[in-house]
Amino acid sequence: DDQIEQERASQHLAGGCCALAAIYLMGKFYVANAGDSRAIIIRNGEIIPMSREFTPETERQRLQFLALLRPELLGKEFTHLEFPRRIQPTELGKKMLYRDQNMNGWAYKKIEEDDLKFPLIFGEGKKARMMATIGVTRGLGDHDLRVFSSNIHIKPFLSCFPEVRVYDLTQYEHCPDDVLVLGTDGLWDVTNDKEVAGVVMEVLTSYEPNDPCRYTMVAQELVVRSRGVLKERGWRLANDKLGSGDDISVFVIPLGGPGNYT
Repeated sequence: DDQIEQERASQHLAGGCCALAAIYLMGKFYVANAGDSRAIIIRNGEIIPMSREFTPETERQRLQFLALLRPELLGKEFTHLEFPRRIQPTELGKKMLYRDQNMNGWAYKKIEEDDLKFPLIFGEGKKARMMATIGVTRGLGDHDLRVFSSNIHIKPFLSCFPEVRVYDLTQYEHCPDDVLVLGTDGLWDVTNDKEVAGVVMEVLTSYEPNDPCRYTMVAQELVVRSRGVLKERGWRLANDKLGSGDDISVFVIPLGGPGNYT
């Protein structure tokens, strides 16, 4: 993240990205995730999550706590409190559900003038945004990112520190059909873990266990199915729902060596 900031200054490069990395070291896989990409292990048909997405929803309490400690970061335009919907001026003095950085559930409060400000986190699911701007809360770069038509910087709320999960390969006997799948949000937006595992099993069983290209073909099939087919109403999946409109990158990494099959 520091290097990206240096390049921004020296080469006038802007922008940012999420990061998902898997490192094999001394019999263990270390999977580090900063952003909304995802990694899962499929072992003997079982799905083992190896990451979680970092979004305004999943990191709500961290973001709200930072905003509480440093209210100047909100630029007098936002409130760190969360409400089920936007507050209208006519609702001043009335009671409304809210939650702060210490709350998982909701409570009631009397609406005050400050509550009319735009909430730090607004929206649900993929539409959730922090400061009405960005849908991920960890990643690299974005040092210049600001709230639209303002001088409010978003970078203080973005963390470059990943969450790391460890998987010990020596604890299990792995076969050639056991894999680690790494994918960007373009895959997971339209395909869930169970569907990905189904595609993995379907494609792997159509190739010989010792065929090295079988894993590449799984990754290719996951990309193609998530993108969909171009029709009159845009890219469509097999169920006629919209295909992924985001970037789709997939790695499929075998956990077991080639087997002795006849």
